[in-house]
Amino acid sequence: MNASTPAHTPNGPSQLRSGFTIVGLLTLATVGSLWVDHQISLTSQAMLYMLVVVIGAYSLPLVPSVVCAVGAVMALNFFFVPPRFTLIVESPEHLIALAAMLLVALVISHLAARLRSETELAHRNEQRAHQLQELATQLANTNTVEDIVLLGRQTLDAAFDGPVWLALRLPDGELSNGAELDSGMRDGLKCCMRENAVLGPGTGRWPGLNAWYLPLGNKGQMQGAVCIQNIAAADTPGREHAQAVCAQLGQTLWRLRLTTAMQETEAESKRQQVQSTFLAAISHDLRTPLAAVVGAASSLQTQRDKLSPAEQDKLLASIVREASYLSTVTENTLQLVQLTNTTQPLQRDWESMEEIVGSVLARLRARDPTRRIKSKVPEGLPLIRANPVLLAQLLANLLDNALKYSDDAIDLVVSADQAMLQVSVKDRGNAIPPDQYQAIFEPYSRNDQSGQRGAGLGLALCRAIAQAHGGELGVRRRQGGGNCFTFSLPVDPQQPQGAPP
Repeated sequence: MNASTPAHTPNGPSQLRSGFTIVGLLTLATVGSLWVDHQISLTSQAMLYMLVVVIGAYSLPLVPSVVCAVGAVMALNFFFVPPRFTLIVESPEHLIALAAMLLVALVISHLAARLRSETELAHRNEQRAHQLQELATQLANTNTVEDIVLLGRQTLDAAFDGPVWLALRLPDGELSNGAELDSGMRDGLKCCMRENAVLGPGTGRWPGLNAWYLPLGNKGQMQGAVCIQNIAAADTPGREHAQAVCAQLGQTLWRLRLTTAMQETEAESKRQQVQSTFLAAISHDLRTPLAAVVGAASSLQTQRDKLSPAEQDKLLASIVREASYLSTVTENTLQLVQLTNTTQPLQRDWESMEEIVGSVLARLRARDPTRRIKSKVPEGLPLIRANPVLLAQLLANLLDNALKYSDDAIDLVVSADQAMLQVSVKDRGNAIPPDQYQAIFEPYSRNDQSGQRGAGLGLALCRAIAQAHGGELGVRRRQGGGNCFTFSLPVDPQQPQGAPP
């Protein structure tokens, strides 16, 4: 039984069942009394009918139980009170007895109906308390408006016959599903939000309505409103339960809005912090080479005649070196911003790691005249789905770091199995402390004790590229001293036709 359904309203099949029950009980009492008619007194026969009245009072609703009580008195009078088989009572003593029996039967029916009503009310209250507890538990684990609205509708639908309508308040004051509502319901929802009050039968506000209108939230924190139709004005516990449900929904919606606002504020604060950190980290690394380029170019422009060819070559080399550094910093910055601020998938194709390694090593020969980089790339590596430009940039950044921070040989090792392809860059530089394994991959993080300049973007970009390909980049200490940077990429088992086995 739903919370809004009165406990004493039998109809249809329930009325028919009540009628059969009354006839059956009276028939049973009459047959039993006739069976022992010559063995017991009229008082004992009256007790049999009283037993039937008590059974009917506890098993039937109030009106049928009263009918059963009256029927029991009439049956006793008709069949057993002299003169029999009439409703006439000649003896005043019998009349008083029948009247007392009728009064007692009515009292029993009333008390039984009241006890049953209180029992049903206690049961409904227990159900409502359990429903509120379950709703609170579910709302505590809900983080989206859609889930909150769904839980609210399910809870109210289970508690009331309905139908139930739930509408959220939009920033402009309109309702989220206003187009689905008729004008009267829309006005009622807006009015209950505006007045922050419950409207409808039993509330003292708009008593002529056939629905309750309940706000979601308090004044200043209004989140929406609920309309519950087909309710009873006397169902005060049901209305209080609906208010409790709406209060929970309103509080959860407000909490979610506050949480969202805090997250947005935190994200904006983090963005501002990152921007400040970026400006602080990049300003020196851009300003210094720019100053060097401008100074060298100005010297060549104004004092070329006074400079020897060697000095001019030195200035030109400085311009090329600083411009190359600026190009690298700019490219890393742009790629990192693009990878971390876009939801578009990478443009990938089947690529050979041997070719990518070869092209990167060819470009780095100018930085590695002594051939410190020793590569070990086995034949027959599986093809990978990748963006070759980004992978080449990842590998070039790792090798460039190894050349910058290590003076010994550098090993480039590629290996693969059926699931993953791994590329390792091993150097003999100063070992990175384990507590910095994560920090070195953060943007604008630099090893200030290295004496090398940089914006701290290279490793952050490398990890972003690896993750964009579904892989990972990590570092560990190399046996015998140094560091080993390894990035792994997944191997698609469905290789293109003609690929190495």
